[in-house]
Amino acid sequence: MSVFTRSRKGTVLGGIALAGASALVLAGCSGSGDAGNETSAPPTDDREELTLSIGTVLPQTGALAFLGPPEEAGVGLAMADINEAAKGITVDVQFGDSGDPDNKAYETTVPRLLDSGVQALIGAASSGVTKLFLDQAVSAGVITFSPANTSPDFTTWDDNNLYWRTAPSDLLQGEVLGNLIAEDGHQTLGIIYLNDAYGTGLEAALTENFEAAGGEVVESQTYNATDTTFDAQVSAVMAANPDAIAVIGFVETSTIVPAFVAQGFDGANFYFVDGNTSQWGADMPVSIEGSKGTQPGPVLEDDFIDRLNEWWTGEGNEELADLNYAAESYDAVVLLALAALAANSNDPADIAGKLQEVSGGSGDGEKCTTFAECADIILDGGTADYDGASGPITFDENGDPTQASIGVFEYGADNTHTRVN
Repeated sequence: MSVFTRSRKGTVLGGIALAGASALVLAGCSGSGDAGNETSAPPTDDREELTLSIGTVLPQTGALAFLGPPEEAGVGLAMADINEAAKGITVDVQFGDSGDPDNKAYETTVPRLLDSGVQALIGAASSGVTKLFLDQAVSAGVITFSPANTSPDFTTWDDNNLYWRTAPSDLLQGEVLGNLIAEDGHQTLGIIYLNDAYGTGLEAALTENFEAAGGEVVESQTYNATDTTFDAQVSAVMAANPDAIAVIGFVETSTIVPAFVAQGFDGANFYFVDGNTSQWGADMPVSIEGSKGTQPGPVLEDDFIDRLNEWWTGEGNEELADLNYAAESYDAVVLLALAALAANSNDPADIAGKLQEVSGGSGDGEKCTTFAECADIILDGGTADYDGASGPITFDENGDPTQASIGVFEYGADNTHTRVN
């Protein structure tokens, strides 16, 4: 993994993949609750200046630290764009570390942010980490808005309408990945996956969809986040002689893959997911040229990438090497600010009551693609339907996006990937 430096203040003011581009309704028997307040936004002259305080619980350390820079850049750029627009709301952001279930940085970050009076938490990246603090945030009456959680478990979480996400459930990524492996001509699949909410959910979805496409999962092995050797799991998978191997995990992938290659597996036949579809480069000690991975998110506009890097490097950091979940992070902040404007309130319950509406989930809004454009619609008494950097979002009543894109990426000779679909 590339190592990123950080220079920030504690508080900053101011084909196969086509299945992912279509609407996917994720049903759930409970979850984020009702669609919220359907009343029109109040007239502009009845408004007060709003301040929205946001805290991030994103990985600066731990197994997902490579996701932290693009996610924090997305949050920071959204804050800058909202504040520059001067539409009656100011966003303040406090950046904090989620860490992972091993180093438990969230145990310090979350109480600090809740005590500071934030209305919303952006994070975590890891579904497993969010599960460890979500009930605490719900009890405090604060919104938790993740740009990267993909576990299906959140669809039915008892969250009092306070949990939302811009990343699609792994039910969709499992479908795309399973079909990809089958359409690449592989008939048998071995899986090694992390034993947490993310890994188990994605493994189940992948298995179901690969076998529905006519393939067979011949061996599936789990490992724990604290494991440092994987010999037993690798040997078990290799004994089943699969055509392809899917690795569902994080930074430990750079240890797992060489162990398979050392036992004779072809480095071109691995499949990765968003947690490890990273720009490995020299951090992967064997060739994975020809291997593929999937990752939620659309093709990002060049202007958006340029502005992300401009904000991020302006904070004293190196240019972004990965862009994973940057757009989803940006959109999370914009949606929160638009919902606050629509509610004319910075109370978390009021904001949550408008999130489905401003995403287009109520079905009666006017399409808009920037915060300023959408804010003008709201301030004129209309209903905004925001389609953002991550594409259409359209929340359902559970706080899940009902539309998403899944990209397919292929690794070249330098162990870095390019998008192929």
